[in-house]
Amino acid sequence: MKLPGWILTPSGPDELSAERVVIQIRWTGLVLGFLLANTTLAPGQSALTLNMLLAVGFAYTALDTWFYRKKSIFLGEYPLFISMMESLFIGLLAHFHDGPASPFRYYYLLSLLCCILRHGPELVWITCALHLASWSSLCLVHDARLGGESRLLMPVVLVWSSWAGTGLVSWKRRTRLELERLNAQLLDSQRELESRIGLRTNELKEAQALMVQQEKMANFGLLAAGIAHEVGNPLTGVTTLVQMLQRRGQDDYTLEKLNLMAAELTRMRDILRELTAFSRPGSRQRTWEDPRDLLHEALGIAKYHTRSGSRIRLPEALEATSKVYCVRGQMTQVFLNLMLNALDAAGPQGQVELTLHCSDSEVRIGVRDNGPGVAPELLPGLFQPFVTSKKEGTGLGLFLSRKVVQAHGGTLEHVAVAESVGGAIFEVAIPLGRRPLPEGI
Repeated sequence: MKLPGWILTPSGPDELSAERVVIQIRWTGLVLGFLLANTTLAPGQSALTLNMLLAVGFAYTALDTWFYRKKSIFLGEYPLFISMMESLFIGLLAHFHDGPASPFRYYYLLSLLCCILRHGPELVWITCALHLASWSSLCLVHDARLGGESRLLMPVVLVWSSWAGTGLVSWKRRTRLELERLNAQLLDSQRELESRIGLRTNELKEAQALMVQQEKMANFGLLAAGIAHEVGNPLTGVTTLVQMLQRRGQDDYTLEKLNLMAAELTRMRDILRELTAFSRPGSRQRTWEDPRDLLHEALGIAKYHTRSGSRIRLPEALEATSKVYCVRGQMTQVFLNLMLNALDAAGPQGQVELTLHCSDSEVRIGVRDNGPGVAPELLPGLFQPFVTSKKEGTGLGLFLSRKVVQAHGGTLEHVAVAESVGGAIFEVAIPLGRRPLPEGI
């Protein structure tokens, strides 16, 4: 009697709508049944038996409604038992009313419709067979109430209703499944489109950030060139005057001071040269460069970063390395950015240490400071644009530096440091395309 394969537990909107129709059919049948039982009886017939049967139907329908509100079906695990009871119930109603001619015979169709809405084709055809058996029994008991054509009409209608109803419900369910599949594809396409839009938006932001930084660097280059030109002319004049005074006979004290002035003027001229050379737009052509030269060039600019009071320590004897194929100006800018960040993080009287190691496949350059380290909340987006802990920072230095290193096939990473050690380490790895090249290449 228990047929789990035919159970229907309302869950989706379609199932709940179908169950609501079943409940409405049952209540409508009950109301019409009470009207028939109490208004259409022939003389001598009693309505008591019919009202008692309808009272049983009322109790069942009330329970079915209560379970429906709980999103379930009363006796839903025993659908065959329900079909048998409904066949017997309808046959008794018709028997005690007017036999096969009773309007209660149309309840067979209502019961079949409820089964079609609730269950699969297998149970529908079994229910149809049960109703046909009930109808046949009713016709045998009331042999003279209906003609032969009327007796055959009900089986034909029941069989046709079962065939049409199961076909319609199966088509509806297939359509629903197809719509669910198409809707799932649409949602996947929507998520993919949103992902692509987000990716393109990030790329656009990164491109805009790169353009802003490039424009700032270009303006800085123009400003540096202008300052070098304006300061260079009077500096040359002062240098000439000092040289003239040196050639004249002077006492030892004055000559010592003039020599000191000449040395300082020469240092000022060298600083202007370095600044002008660094700010001049460089070529984007890749060349073979020694990483030690790149570090010394960046260090030559970073040493003028005196506002923090910290110092950069570069080992006197750097490890010999292979030359790397790179855009010299871009890689120098990367090392300069890392040095300036380290100097800011180290703070007053802090220390910044540079390291360089070479393996068979890559060159690794490390920049380490003894500052407070990177805040944990900044780590997830450390290399994203506009992420910075500096009040005056733009948050573009690390982002653009990593872009440059990645364009050269390398990596720029933040290396985790134990809390007991402190500070921060940023390490650049540049791949070696060849074995060490001969000097002069």
